[in-house]
Amino acid sequence: MKLFSRVALAALCLSIPGHAPAPAAEGEYPTRPIRIVVGFTPGGGNDIIARVFGQKLSESLGQPVVIENKPGAGAILATEYVARSAPDGYTLLVGASGAMVINPAVYEKLSYDTVRDFKPVSELGSFPLILIVNAKSPLKSLADLVAYAKANPDKANYSSSSAAFQLATELFKQKTGVPMQMIPYKGANDSVTAVISGEVTATIADAGPVTSQLNGGQARALAVAAPTRAESLPDVPTMKEAGADVEAVLWSGIFVPAATPPEIVSKLEAEFIRIAGLPDVVSRLKLLNIDSVGNSSEEFSRIIAADLERWKAVARAGNIKMAQ
Repeated sequence: MKLFSRVALAALCLSIPGHAPAPAAEGEYPTRPIRIVVGFTPGGGNDIIARVFGQKLSESLGQPVVIENKPGAGAILATEYVARSAPDGYTLLVGASGAMVINPAVYEKLSYDTVRDFKPVSELGSFPLILIVNAKSPLKSLADLVAYAKANPDKANYSSSSAAFQLATELFKQKTGVPMQMIPYKGANDSVTAVISGEVTATIADAGPVTSQLNGGQARALAVAAPTRAESLPDVPTMKEAGADVEAVLWSGIFVPAATPPEIVSKLEAEFIRIAGLPDVVSRLKLLNIDSVGNSSEEFSRIIAADLERWKAVARAGNIKMAQ
């Protein structure tokens, strides 16, 4: 058996019908476990995306895929960590739009640069944003909210738990001219609860934290800040349909350090595009009101460039600045 070479053994294994593929040759990516870093605690949307895609990636590449949660500072810690990691394809980042295009718009100094430090691989999922009010509110439409805010500038306000939601609402304010004051909250659930309890007039949040309240009759959706209506809310108009030319779609995608070899980026790109189209992945994400995407690195790069420009303009117009 010692005289039987590894190559010959691999060829024999491949020739046997139904036999598992031979292990990758030494030096062919990947040859060891891959880490996917998430800048949030376990259980949230970005973490679930990482685990759903990570499991499928492990199955297809034949290597373990480990999800590593590094929460803190609005995902800045995790993002900086991956930016400084070896560009070898073994440390990936699930980068949300908050960290990748919102933070650069609002922080005067940031420890990473989205364009300089990263290579986008593929957008994995998108999150439609929904404008809601209390179900008992007399505000039945977007036009009602705009009219009320303009007539009551000292009373109209909104809750926000992150810069992403704040900028989305600021964009709405800039497009409609409403003078709504921002009230900060620690988390998305707290922000939605503030609307239900009557502490604030309205909020813009992603579908996850608001769906149960909408279904339970505690909140009313006035509009969806997306190009098309949400499948889960077919009777709720888009912002544009309701009279405000506002689109604000958040997303999560896979990034690698900028110097990662093109052939590794291409391999990962093909894998993530394939996985995003799998029926069980699409249905799993749909339960969380996340739309599975899976686009090319080039297309994802164009989305990032456009979002960076747009959100920086919104932040400038609203004079929104934060210190790290």
